[in-house]
Amino acid sequence: MTAEYKVDGAIAVITLNNPPVNGLGLSTRRAIVEGLDQANADPAVKAIVITGAGKAFSGGADINEFGKDEAHREPHLVSLINTLDQQSKPVVAAIHTVCMGGGLELALGCHYRVAAPGTQVALPEVKLGLLPGAGGTQRLPRVLGVETALNMIVSGETVKSEVLASIPGQKLFDKMAASAETLLAEAKGFALEVADKRPLPRVRDLPCKHPQGDAYFQFARNMVKGMAKNYPAPARCVDTVENAARKKFDEGMALERDAFMQLMWTPESRSLRHLFMAERAASKIADVPSDTPVREIQTVGVIGAGTMGGGISMNFLNAGIPVTILETRQEALDRGVATIRKNYEAQVKKGKLTQEKYEQRMALLTTTLSYDALKNADLIIEAVFEELGVKEAVFKQLDEIARPGAILASNTSTLDVDKIAAFTRRPQDVVGMHFFSPANVMKLLEVVRGKETAKDVLATVMKLAKKIKKTAVVSGVCDGFIGNRMIEQYSRQAGFLLDEGATPAQVDKAIEKFGFAMGPFRMGDLAGNDIGWAIRKRRAVERADMKYSKTADKLCELGRYGQKTGAGWYDYQPGKRDAIPSEQVNQMIEAHRKELGIAPRKISDEEIVQRLVFALVNEGAHILEDGIAGKSGDIDMVYLTGYGFPIWRGGPMHYAGEVGLFNVVQAMKRFAANPNDDAQFWQPAPLLARLAAEGRQFS
Repeated sequence: MTAEYKVDGAIAVITLNNPPVNGLGLSTRRAIVEGLDQANADPAVKAIVITGAGKAFSGGADINEFGKDEAHREPHLVSLINTLDQQSKPVVAAIHTVCMGGGLELALGCHYRVAAPGTQVALPEVKLGLLPGAGGTQRLPRVLGVETALNMIVSGETVKSEVLASIPGQKLFDKMAASAETLLAEAKGFALEVADKRPLPRVRDLPCKHPQGDAYFQFARNMVKGMAKNYPAPARCVDTVENAARKKFDEGMALERDAFMQLMWTPESRSLRHLFMAERAASKIADVPSDTPVREIQTVGVIGAGTMGGGISMNFLNAGIPVTILETRQEALDRGVATIRKNYEAQVKKGKLTQEKYEQRMALLTTTLSYDALKNADLIIEAVFEELGVKEAVFKQLDEIARPGAILASNTSTLDVDKIAAFTRRPQDVVGMHFFSPANVMKLLEVVRGKETAKDVLATVMKLAKKIKKTAVVSGVCDGFIGNRMIEQYSRQAGFLLDEGATPAQVDKAIEKFGFAMGPFRMGDLAGNDIGWAIRKRRAVERADMKYSKTADKLCELGRYGQKTGAGWYDYQPGKRDAIPSEQVNQMIEAHRKELGIAPRKISDEEIVQRLVFALVNEGAHILEDGIAGKSGDIDMVYLTGYGFPIWRGGPMHYAGEVGLFNVVQAMKRFAANPNDDAQFWQPAPLLARLAAEGRQFS
């Protein structure tokens, strides 16, 4: 049973028991109604307490029902809460630990609420592109006041129960328990106290208004419009809360339900729900069971104190894990530690970190010039120059000094992890851990699985990723793994667009208007154009048949490596990051066009976006076919968390489904006919062609 029924004297206790967060799935909803029916039929029962087993009262909707019929089958959540409203015996919600979404709406449908301190309370539906659809927008303003409730609903953020309990005049909690341990006993005692009180209080009967009326709601709309222009849900939240303040309860409920159903079908909500599910699915590896034993990681070694090494180290220091950084020269060590200090001091200055925490983290950091200092580390990550010979020297050293069972990880962004593993006598202990720059900020961690990487190594790294607050996605071994293998095709298209008549600024503006955080040319200037140049030189030897625009190479030949040299695709003023279109670059591009004999043409923003995004999609389909990514959602997570793909579009593979794979393939046929493009690349990947023909999507 997903809800247990017990009677203790005159009190019936219904305990939700649907791990991990007591989601309100169909079986749980039915079990609650059955419990209510039992309590009503028993004359000895005077009152009812509803609580949750384990570490939650209820986290809300059961995510396994998202988009399925079960979510709407009776009793759906609205019907269940209506049933609570109509109970003839008092119902007390005993709330603890987690009370979110439908769980909070369930509690609001009860006559009374007793809460444990430290309970996380929220209506987070807006983060899925939705609004609370079971009375949350109508009941919460009645117990907390319009402003507090609207702030919670529009932000979706959690608030501790004791904070809410301290609001003057609040009616959310009738009693605060002394602790989570005493909650149930106190709730049963409270239920006995109110057992004979009539009439039973209902949240729906409480008044709801705001003293400023129209002025306040207009102000709220203006604020929401400025902060959430790509998301329709926050504005609809304002509408529905305004309905609570202006209309009768039942009318407000009906309008809330209409708004909820309309949002459910928006592409933004579909994308956010896809992200929610894909993020959880990314941590699951098909052939690595969830109960796989993991290795203990108590100390970490990092080789290289540069930008990446320092950023990687900060992740572990933030999590309370001691780090030893190895460098070849003392000056490099000092420079790296100074950068770490500078980053932490900036956080202290902004109030994001206390001085005490800063000092605690720095106390965990050790530096060394000797490999011997890493001999007892549980995990060693190299973050040295991206060249196979350099990696070989490092891993041969590690193989000599690292303790048996230590995990040896490479931060390589493109190189063959199997070749790196072969430099050791313990390939089963070698794995790729590709952090994204700046490593202490970016959420993505590509975990590269070599052909001999042990399952317990994978399980350990995936668990560790959560501890250091990274979104880990598993990739197989290939040139560039998931993210950089795809970005190569995206960048090639950006180059071809320049050859055909576009400017760097036009390409960047078009893709940024689509929603990318940064266009390909601004991204190149930030990362360093010389990095891409080095990769292209290597690939020119390995894949001589690959066609590229030569503009990026010509740019580097001019010494324009990007922001670090004050000149790249754009010009930069000293100390500033503003990208200023460069006349020198535009002249260089025009001269190159003439060399190629290409007459420039006007290129639409729509074509720019399609060629860049569909290049990602087609390469993503090849990656799925090759088994480099396990699921299309993994590819989307890489691009949403590591490459600035717009969240409200759900990632390239999800977005392709929204456009329609048939339409994607038709566009690719047009691009293949372009004599200045790469016709071979625009042949749809077999998986993409098959799914398009069958009218299906990747997910």
